Amino acid sequence: MRIKGRRALVTGASGGIGRAICERLSAEGASVTGLDRVADDGDWPTVACDLGDAAAVARATDQLLGAPKPDILIHAAAASVPGGTLDTAPEDFTRLYEVNVTGFVRLAQPLIAAMAPGASIVIVSSINARFATPSLAAYAATKAALDNLTATLALELAPRGIRVNAIAPASIDTPLLAGSFDRTGDPVAARAANVARHPLGRIGQPADVANAALFLASDEAGWITGAVLRVDGGAGVTRR
Repeated sequence: MRIKGRRALVTGASGGIGRAICERLSAEGASVTGLDRVADDGDWPTVACDLGDAAAVARATDQLLGAPKPDILIHAAAASVPGGTLDTAPEDFTRLYEVNVTGFVRLAQPLIAAMAPGASIVIVSSINARFATPSLAAYAATKAALDNLTATLALELAPRGIRVNAIAPASIDTPLLAGSFDRTGDPVAARAANVARHPLGRIGQPADVANAALFLASDEAGWITGAVLRVDGGAGVTRR
């Protein structure tokens, strides 16, 4: 029960990674609230909010500020579209940036203002933030922005005793990843090729990310801020 009594807000709570994070934090004693495009009647209350809609974020923020304030904020929500730089519509770049980056900023600014020393923020980034990614150009660009935002926000909030860190997963076994395999026309071969890119010989599971999020949110990581923790099965050591 490493975070017993803490209050956590998790964006993207209905997704594969977000749900696993909610489950892990709840199991460790936190009171969890989720945020997602559609409210989910699950084991924790979920606030309906499209992070790409400024008005929706404002409504959600008002609702969250009217309840006990979170002292753990985890941003796991993400939008993605396949494609390279030249074949991805500029509007798609804008939409992804609105959801993945600007939406988080809109949500975080008022919540951070209400946070006390000891609070923790964890942002789910991606290994693709560090590498050329022709198949996911817009998505990778937003994740690179989140890595920089993590470092900047960590520096800004350090005097207040609030830590900010990120997690950079490689391939995680979610419906989103399965969809990318399906688009190749040979999902079995695509999965096998993806596994081969990870030196530890498997695709990551949502629980792998959730375990890292729990660690970074807990007092066990009390001397860590501004870090981007790779949870990638070794893929960042040798990208192939």
